[in-house]
Amino acid sequence: MQCPGQDSRYWDGEAVFEEKCPKCGAAIEFFKDDNTRKCGKCGQKALNPRIDFGCASYCPYASQCLGELPPELLAKKQDLLKERVAIEMKRYFENDFKRIGHATRVERLVKEIGELVMERGEGEDYNPAVAGIAGYLHDIGIKEAECKFASSAPEHQHREGPPVARAILTELGANQGLIEEVCEIIGHHHTPRNDETVNFKVLYDADLIVNLEEQQKESPSPPEHLAKIVEGSFLTGAGADVARKKLLAD
Repeated sequence: MQCPGQDSRYWDGEAVFEEKCPKCGAAIEFFKDDNTRKCGKCGQKALNPRIDFGCASYCPYASQCLGELPPELLAKKQDLLKERVAIEMKRYFENDFKRIGHATRVERLVKEIGELVMERGEGEDYNPAVAGIAGYLHDIGIKEAECKFASSAPEHQHREGPPVARAILTELGANQGLIEEVCEIIGHHHTPRNDETVNFKVLYDADLIVNLEEQQKESPSPPEHLAKIVEGSFLTGAGADVARKKLLAD
């Protein structure tokens, strides 16, 4: 069965239209299912400004339906996948608002630290989708750990988290490479190794900041002790800088 949105039998008068070339201004004719077209005058490849990124942004069959996806659509696809992961994380934790809030704050800091890492040129292999999704799912094993062992100790989280994350990501149609890396991060996210990816480091630093913020609310450490932790515990310079701003600012 062909996707109705791509079946020309359902198209109307808006299905074929013209847009200006972003380089030379000449008219480029688009069909609604084109993701890109080349300008007939200057050869510039232009993204279809009216393409509906909706289902194509998360559907695992989008590349078969629309052809090879351009970088702009791939980025959108990953953003929407992350949004859907957030929904599934909240659904999984149900009324455990503490866990939901923690995961949401970690993902927010992953984004902040990751942007700083890229701005500084420290994250050549950084993938915002991998790190962000790991941010939402890093503690996903807690529920099973507490159910099976009556404990949320790291070793239990590390064992129970990857299968749950894998099931969620597989159901959402994530690609296998992303699934494997996210599960690898979740499987040891409290215990960094000697040679970690930038994605792991950003997630680790974000989680550490949120954990320290939560500890400060429950049982505040003296400023000098907290400063020692900040100066010696982070895996990225960006993470340490964000931690200083969040934890040590007067």
